[in-house]
Amino acid sequence: MNVPLLPTMYGPARLRELTVAELSELAGEIREFLIDRVSAVGGHLGPNLGVVELTIALHRTFDSPRDKLLWDTGHQAYVHKMLTGRLDGFDKLRKSGGLSGYPNPAESEHDLVENSHASTSLSYADGLARANAFHGHTDRAVVAIIGDGALTGGMAWEALNNIGGEPRRPLIIVLNDNERSYAPTTGAVAEHLAELREGRPVESVFEQLGLSYLGPVDGHDLDALLDVLHQAREQGGPVVVHVRTEKGRGFVHTENNELDRGHAIKPIDPRTGKPLKASTGRSFTQIFGEEIVKLVRARPDIMAITAAMMEPTGLLTLQRAFPDRVIDVGIAEQHAVTMAAGLSMGGIHPVVAIYSTFVNRAFDQLLMDVALHRRPVTFVLDRSGITGDDGPSHNGMWDMSVLQVVPGLRIAAPRDGTRLAELLAEAVEWSEGPTLVRFPKGPAGDDIPAVADFNGVDVLRRVGSLDVLVVSIGALAPVAIEVSEALRAQGIGNTVVDPRWVTPVRPALGDIARRHRMVITVEDNSRTGGVGSTIAQALRDSGVTTPLREFGIPRRFLGHGSRADVLAACGLTARDISLAVTEQMADLAAPPDRTDLDELDSGLLHLLQAHRNKEE
Repeated sequence: MNVPLLPTMYGPARLRELTVAELSELAGEIREFLIDRVSAVGGHLGPNLGVVELTIALHRTFDSPRDKLLWDTGHQAYVHKMLTGRLDGFDKLRKSGGLSGYPNPAESEHDLVENSHASTSLSYADGLARANAFHGHTDRAVVAIIGDGALTGGMAWEALNNIGGEPRRPLIIVLNDNERSYAPTTGAVAEHLAELREGRPVESVFEQLGLSYLGPVDGHDLDALLDVLHQAREQGGPVVVHVRTEKGRGFVHTENNELDRGHAIKPIDPRTGKPLKASTGRSFTQIFGEEIVKLVRARPDIMAITAAMMEPTGLLTLQRAFPDRVIDVGIAEQHAVTMAAGLSMGGIHPVVAIYSTFVNRAFDQLLMDVALHRRPVTFVLDRSGITGDDGPSHNGMWDMSVLQVVPGLRIAAPRDGTRLAELLAEAVEWSEGPTLVRFPKGPAGDDIPAVADFNGVDVLRRVGSLDVLVVSIGALAPVAIEVSEALRAQGIGNTVVDPRWVTPVRPALGDIARRHRMVITVEDNSRTGGVGSTIAQALRDSGVTTPLREFGIPRRFLGHGSRADVLAACGLTARDISLAVTEQMADLAAPPDRTDLDELDSGLLHLLQAHRNKEE
């Protein structure tokens, strides 16, 4: 009986002690390990099953960390982690205190960057190669492993333009061509790669840009991989190694999944491929997917756009029902946004569905190409706030800070599924400029109805005296309600409101805030420049002197873990917030005499007093 090889992998140097036959055995063990561990905890299974032999060949050929390996994107680096001494960490993959789902320099000297945003590796590699040349280092290699999906991003072509312009600078680009990003790769780049895979007599675009080209080669043939990578290492300039791989290879449930080949899975039973946990209700994403179909069916001028995220952003149902009303531009967020501006100029109302973390990449386009021209484009930001297990670069914690500076942009943060449907409908009706609707990853939960409306602001709860005004932003409404309960238990009266549209700030918030002793804002966005800061500025501008305290995400990158764990680490729990408010209330001056209701704003106070009497 053969002794397992995987437990003996103390580091990449171990690979150079094995025969090619043993490397093939190791590849099988790695696949079994991936299926077993990732099925149990969830993660990016399909991409890693497809790069087992390629990763082995890379670490056999190159001497990491002296030679630099850059993964684009980093979700295909699980095998790299296994071969660089992190085998034991997979039991807590993507959990608090456990192994990151992406390369992480804090974990290992073999990881250079936490690169979970696509199309960046060639620029990193160009910089590293230039630094080697500057320092006279000729004994080390720079290798970028980039997928064909990531090659649809404009930044990759900016880098190729510069790399090809320096034909004597060594740099190895391994093109991991599995014909997919999340879903099948589309566009002219995909068609050109297909021509190369089929062996048609065409010159590669890489050669036209001044790079050498090797391949295509079978990415699951270790002999062929080792041979071509050795050739690439001996090149005196930039070279592209075209490697054909199969996403999800070696596991029936990923190989047969035509939608995404097991791109990112939740914990599953590896025998059946079925989820280990039952669904906890409809997600915000699902609700958006249902509502956009209704809107497209009702309005012939609405068209949706996504950047290689058709199913994850909820647009798959729309694509199946109205294929000519959805555009997938590939991993090209900047193009998506400016193209949306062009569609708007042509009489279309575009709905750009994108992850919050990825809209950062198209800020200039949103600002200068959409907002400056007051184009009615609706942005729908999925995965806003804390996403958790994908780590710091996937949290959508900056959108309400960065985008509130955009003139004319209206921003909505629905607290539940019903509000998502309402606010999305309002957004696409707005014709005077851009709108944005943002929501988190995960279940929408139960609806939280308003007990009243005050000039466009939803009043969610009203208890006791007018002590604390709790301004609840978006999906943290359940936390705000819990804070209200905790304050009530301490004898502190409070009002919980949801402004629905957080930008621009509604004047009604000032009217309500001046009647309370203290205002707090609760948001799953950065405190720096967030909604709380904007409300504070609006209150000052209106002459409201009520003290305000913002509760939100601190100005730092957050580690990976569950959404609940990360929110708790940020102090965004009902207990933490209510304790802080109780302490601050004790330091405030005694409340003014509020017995004469006739002297107060009749509209607000009569409304709130009525609800107070009803509860009592």
